[in-house]
Amino acid sequence: MRKHTLGTLLIILFASVAGNSQTYTKYVNTFIGTAPMTDPKILGYELPKGWRSWAGLTFPGSSLPNAMVQLSPITEYGSGAGYEYEDSVIYGFTHTNKGHWNLCNIPVLPVSNPGEKFGSRFSHKKESAAPGFYQVYLDDYNVNVNLTSTLRCGYHQYIYKNNNNRQILFDLARANNRVNGWSIEQVGNSAVQGYQQAGGRIYFYAVLNTSIEKLEKKAEGKSDGFALVHVANGSKGPVELKIGISFVSTENAKENLEKEIGSKSFSDIRKAATQQWETLLSSIQVKGGTSKQKQMFYSCLYRSFLWPALRSDVNGEYTDAKRNVVKADFNYYTEPSLWDTYRNKDVLLGLISPQVTLDVIKSMKDVGDKTGFIPTFFHGDHGSSSIAGAYLRGIDDFDIKGAYEILLKNATVEGGARPFIKEYMEKGFISDPDVTNPHVETKGRAGVSKTLEYSYDDYSVAQIAKKLGDTANYRMLMARSKNYKNMFDPSTRFMRGKLENGEWIQPFNPQYPYYEYMYREANAWQVSFFAPHDMPGLIALYGGPQGFESKLDSLFTVPWNPSYIARNVETMIGQYCHGNQPDHEAPFAYYFIGKPEKSQKIIDTILNTLYGIGDNGLALCGMDDAGEMSSWYVFNALGLYTFSATDPEYLVTVPLFDEVKWRTSNGKLLTISKPGKGRNLTAIKVNGRENKGYFVSHDLFKQGGKIEINTK
Repeated sequence: MRKHTLGTLLIILFASVAGNSQTYTKYVNTFIGTAPMTDPKILGYELPKGWRSWAGLTFPGSSLPNAMVQLSPITEYGSGAGYEYEDSVIYGFTHTNKGHWNLCNIPVLPVSNPGEKFGSRFSHKKESAAPGFYQVYLDDYNVNVNLTSTLRCGYHQYIYKNNNNRQILFDLARANNRVNGWSIEQVGNSAVQGYQQAGGRIYFYAVLNTSIEKLEKKAEGKSDGFALVHVANGSKGPVELKIGISFVSTENAKENLEKEIGSKSFSDIRKAATQQWETLLSSIQVKGGTSKQKQMFYSCLYRSFLWPALRSDVNGEYTDAKRNVVKADFNYYTEPSLWDTYRNKDVLLGLISPQVTLDVIKSMKDVGDKTGFIPTFFHGDHGSSSIAGAYLRGIDDFDIKGAYEILLKNATVEGGARPFIKEYMEKGFISDPDVTNPHVETKGRAGVSKTLEYSYDDYSVAQIAKKLGDTANYRMLMARSKNYKNMFDPSTRFMRGKLENGEWIQPFNPQYPYYEYMYREANAWQVSFFAPHDMPGLIALYGGPQGFESKLDSLFTVPWNPSYIARNVETMIGQYCHGNQPDHEAPFAYYFIGKPEKSQKIIDTILNTLYGIGDNGLALCGMDDAGEMSSWYVFNALGLYTFSATDPEYLVTVPLFDEVKWRTSNGKLLTISKPGKGRNLTAIKVNGRENKGYFVSHDLFKQGGKIEINTK
């Protein structure tokens, strides 16, 4: 068992380790990202009173890769992931999570002689976690809790100090989503079943290893209600609760439980969870680097595989976008967090778990078939990049023509996936209203960000058109992919907002961050280097390499104004913001003017100073955003980056490790070596031959091979 960093555990109290086979899970610290980011020197500003920065928002509980169940403690409802490290009370253990202020469904808590309010104090000294496992001692109830999980089920083990008056709270009126109703009933001698209505209906079926004396319900279905399962007296040993969940029915929840856990023991399920994570994590083996770098690498790799989450049951049924129960021959998943994860995480998922990526694409197309449009997430239309990138990398066992037709519809039909697409097609840009004295929360169209991102999305769809031989649409989309240029103001040398008549918005402050006025969660600095599909064209806008380099230097050196405070725009290197996604490509831009050493200096600063920080080394510099922040670290620690995720190639950077052995999904071996100690890239050799340029082909993941990175 990996011990918590803050104190020695009383090992005899807790579940035994899953044998000596653990090699890579031991590096994972699931608490990273749960602690608050507070340092104003890193944030760029002093936190206003009562604010907790939107950094990390991870959960420490048990999950399998891309599972339906993420079984984790909740210390504060309405928080990003339910668990905040600085808190001292646990209110329950919930069965879904994402780290995005939602989910946290089906809260369960073992209690003993509870009062009117439920919750127990706890100490980090009596808390531990590892992939597929979580443990904590509840001080107020004198209960040691062990948790593990399968894809669709949670397994709770409660060791009560007192075997009398043992109860289990089902706090079904609470979740991170607003709860609109709930129900629970006893089934037989030792089981309960029910549902929680919270942004959709989540069903559960739970079995105890002992008899239920009675099920006590207060205000069933109401916001102030709860249910208590009274465990019959007389039994000794741990109380075990096995619970299956489903987004279809209680019958399916029961079937999920019977098929995935059945009569297996807690130890059996925990060992299986550990082994599944070992298999995934061991696909990439590193040598060299510090112990902290190894911990951060494998912790980030772990977090990269928690989302999207499974939503179909063992019998293949799921609730589709039209709220109908249907059945498929693939696993149905939630939509990826595309605005964040298209950049890197979706590619990493495809490299290690191509079957999951294939099923995610089929799930997205299923939504498109039912609603008319491939889903987007939050902003942009980056399902285009994720689907195109997977297809061009060889994940093609799906209806690509059908998916392409819907992506074309996304790109051309108003009222669907791309807001303001009609104006974009007519003018080549998206305007914003004329607002007097705009402020951080001013509502607008985020016209600059949308124009830049739609341009990249057009490029992405164009690559599918090219592959399918649709020449006319390829040419149309490639022409539109240059629309990013329409937002460039040569007089200020920034991407700048326009009014409907095409005039530049006045006044203009490139340092001021907006939530959705001109820019989406960004300022002009942070979006003005985004054209990953056409860097030569972008560089030309700045007058060529020298002008581009000068502007890029300023991005990383112009001081942030500490009075400019916007949620999500935090962790500054000059004007560059690593705490949010919009400029995550910018550190690599120096490559395109032949200055990789300048990029590497920024990359190293980020890798070494913005991950695993704070008093306990448990804070992150920004929201993990369903694994995007983690995947950024993974790729750069290995010496590769998906600069344009659509294209089946990778930008070579200088890895943190001396050697990387990556067993690809088809069993080939890719070796990345860095024989020197320097951090400035001088040459790249692929299979012993000098590489032209800084990119390597995805073919290395198909065929295996060797990349040697020389430095000085």
